[in-house]
Amino acid sequence: MPDVLKPDQTPDLLSRRFVPLFGTQFLGAFNDNLFKTAMLFLITFHLPGVDIKSAATMVTAAAGVFILPFFLFSGIAGQLADARDKAAIARAVKLAEVVILGIGGIALMFGSVPLLFACLFGMGTHSTVFGPVKYAILPQHLRPEHLLTGTGLVEGGTFVAILLGQIAGGLLPTGWAAGAMLAAALAGVVASRFIPPAPPAAAAPAIDWNPVTASTAVIREAFAVRPVWLATLAISWFWALGAIFTTEFVPLVKGSLHASEAVATLFLAVFTVGIATGSAAVGRLLQGRVSAKAAPWAAVAMAAASLSLLLTVRDGGHGGDIVGFVTSPAAWPILLALFVLAFAGGVFSVPLYGILQTAGGAATRSGAVAANNIVNAAFQVGGTLLAGSAVAGGVPIVVVLAMCGASALVLIPLLRRL
Repeated sequence: MPDVLKPDQTPDLLSRRFVPLFGTQFLGAFNDNLFKTAMLFLITFHLPGVDIKSAATMVTAAAGVFILPFFLFSGIAGQLADARDKAAIARAVKLAEVVILGIGGIALMFGSVPLLFACLFGMGTHSTVFGPVKYAILPQHLRPEHLLTGTGLVEGGTFVAILLGQIAGGLLPTGWAAGAMLAAALAGVVASRFIPPAPPAAAAPAIDWNPVTASTAVIREAFAVRPVWLATLAISWFWALGAIFTTEFVPLVKGSLHASEAVATLFLAVFTVGIATGSAAVGRLLQGRVSAKAAPWAAVAMAAASLSLLLTVRDGGHGGDIVGFVTSPAAWPILLALFVLAFAGGVFSVPLYGILQTAGGAATRSGAVAANNIVNAAFQVGGTLLAGSAVAGGVPIVVVLAMCGASALVLIPLLRRL
């Protein structure tokens, strides 16, 4: 029997209907980034006989290996989540994560590059399969007036988990990182056991195990619903923007501000907290209604904050270490611009996920999320390549970031159609 919310029950985002899912996805996102960062630090700083050029090549290849499963398997993952109990899929994925990261920990300690890349592909596949589940399951477990807040907490929690995983991966010694990954994976297994059942809404057709035809099918089906494809395009733009900003933080801090790595970490933290705060606040702002009416205003705010970032960064030197930076006159306007940009991004994206979850119907909800994941991956790859090409061609990084943020204004007509 479907585990639905009865009319006399009080929905509660601290209840068993939400907390186990939140914990499961939080720990998974944390582990993804802990493993990726520990692997990249190992390759860059600790493997014998690896020069900086080889390290850069392997780092770029690692990014491609992790995102490749989203192109290959998202269609299958969407069909699977529409046809099977989503809670059961989550539990199976978490068990697979224990195996993958158990091997990954061994690969880290022995410095086996082929095994590291195999595990990275495995973690990308793990995330691909879990992606449609974590968003499509929420409408089955939350009342409509709580859907937006729950979605915002999931998205905000994901960004916080990404930040914590990156920090842990950079700071922990290899052995400790391996142990932390396994502990978090086991905790994810425990959390997943408490997710209530979420059976399919209707009898689903047979799953197409061909990656090409499955992906084509979920994209075609999702894009047949106008609000779904409009929301997908806007969400994918937002994820491309986030990928570009987080990729360029380190060179921006080093080249434009002449500051330390700690300042780059501070930028990432402010950006993450801003998105998490905006994601959590938008449910209250819209009073629980799934609506895109705040998105055009959020787009304007992102464009304005990007222009402010351009003006403040170009103001001049700001000190080398983190103390020198935060005590410089322009530091707080820069940090405020980053926070506003990220906060507006959270307000922008969460209602669009709400539309994605509800516009196409329950029977194909996971497929819509899977189609969104495919387009997201394409936008992120394309966006980072374009931004990187512009920087390589001599365009200042802060100008590239300002242009990317200002491109939000182009989306306003699309958002008004939603």
